[in-house]
Order: sequence, then structure tokens, then C-alpha cells
Amino acid sequence: MPITLIENFRAVFYAPFYAAFALGAYEDEGVEVEHKTSPAPSDTAKALLAGGGDVAWGGPMRVLVAGDADPACGLVSFCEVVRRDPFFIVGRGPAPGESVSELMEGLMDKRVATVSEVPTPWMCLQNDLRRAGADPGALDRIADQSMAENAAALRAGEIDAAQVFEPLAAELTGQPELEIWYAAADRGLTTYTTFNTTRAFILREPDALLAMTRAMHRTQKWIASHDAGAFAECIVSYFPDLPREILTASLGRYLSLGIWNDSPVMEREGYDRLREACISGGLIRSGIPYGEGVDMRFAEAVSKENPAPI
Repeated sequence: MPITLIENFRAVFYAPFYAAFALGAYEDEGVEVEHKTSPAPSDTAKALLAGGGDVAWGGPMRVLVAGDADPACGLVSFCEVVRRDPFFIVGRGPAPGESVSELMEGLMDKRVATVSEVPTPWMCLQNDLRRAGADPGALDRIADQSMAENAAALRAGEIDAAQVFEPLAAELTGQPELEIWYAAADRGLTTYTTFNTTRAFILREPDALLAMTRAMHRTQKWIASHDAGAFAECIVSYFPDLPREILTASLGRYLSLGIWNDSPVMEREGYDRLREACISGGLIRSGIPYGEGVDMRFAEAVSKENPAPI
């Protein structure tokens, strides 16, 4: 039986998912995976719960939101791929502070555009501000423009800083006056992207999900043993309009920041940090705890197997 895997949206930080297809990792494990794209990030979890797909990659934030609305919904994360926040604050001129605390305080004097396409980047940043003792509600923030629009505004000098991911960070910092002020990956573990499915599907197809997890772990090992150039060569067909040098620079920065897990196992620390951010930002009331929103049986089994790289 083929597994229908839903892509949340196209993004460079999802690179390991594209690499698994490009390297033939699923076929090598004897599992047939059909790839389809979600019409919108907010529809991905709904599609899983409605039977419109079997597995999706995307944020555990969606699991937290679904579980907050209905604790019995059965949506769970079962294999972690992106373990750190892949977003950046890019600003004009030097950063307004050296430590994270100083930077967060310094942002309060700036006009900052934040991500509108999905909620997690702002949830995490507003929690960083709170932890630094700043009031996110007092930030001079543009919250309703796309990242592309915000990047254009930053280039034009209309704002002081913008929250973006790669490849926008690499493109923006090609201008001498623009610098990365904050790499959110430096915050520490914040689980960001996983394979998600339903408990009902786990009961139906445990062997297929074990094979998918093994395929991803073997892909993770391949990534750990290759540089950004080889990684870009592997997945370049998924970004046909992106210049190779920008793709390579983007992957290189993400590799240096350690945003991708080298194991399929999600640490509780990363989940709890994400849950805390979503609660403090008002996205959820309490969410669901790690033991209910996460099922690591396949990840732990594969990690113990220690399979060879793809």
C-alpha cells in the first residue's frame, strides 16, 4: 500500500525531506511513498485528520493546535527532522545588542516586520522577547505582509529589520548594509518539523512508518557526511528558480547552525519549548504534553538499529 505524504509548503529548511526522495531512501527501504503538496499550511493537519493523506511533514505546532482543540483527535509527531528554529532577524546596520537579552531589548526601539505566512516564527520570537523581559505587544511590528514584501521593505529602508528564513537571509545579506542580527537556532532546541500522522494510521501501518523513519534516519546520516555543495546538488531539482550559489549558501548556514537533527528522536526539551511559546503567544490554551503529542516508538527503534547511511 503506498503512503501518501503531504508536503506542508516548499522551503529550504525542509531540505532533508527532499533529499530522502532524491536519494531513493524510501524505495531502498521497500516502502512506496507518494508525494503531494498541501494547498495551504493550515490545511495540512486537517487533511490528515480527514483522511486526505497518511503522513505529513510540518510543524508539531499543528499537533499542539489540533490537540488543544480536541485532545482526542489522535494527531501525533513520530520522527523529528528540524530540531531548531530556522528563522532569522535580518537588520540594517549592526545588531542592537550583543547578547540575546540585549538584542531583544534593542528590537523594542526598531520597526520590525514579522512572518505572516505561518504562526510559529512569531510565537517563538514573542516568547524570546518575553524571556528577555520585553513586552511583545509594545513592539513596533508589521504583522500582515509576506516575507517577500518585508524583504523588499528592508532593502528600501522602510523598516529596520525583518524576520525571514533562507534563502531570503542569504539574498538580503548580499547587501553590505544588511546583517543577520539574530539566528533563532541559537535559542536552543525548539522542535520545528516532524513527520506527523494519526494514531489510527500507526495502528494500521506500523511497518510502513518504521520503514519511513529508517529511510529518514539514513538520509540524516547522508546529510551529516556531506557538505553544502553536495547537499545542494542532491536537491537542486526542487528549487529550479533558485541560483545554485544561494541554495548552497543557505544550506551551509543551516548546517553550521545545526538546525537538522542527526537522529529521528525528538527531545522533550524541544517540544516543551515550542509548547511554551505557543501558550505564551495565545495560540493555544495548554496544548497537549509530550507524551500525548509525540510517539517516538519508531524513532527509538531505528536509532537503536543504527542503520548505514543511504
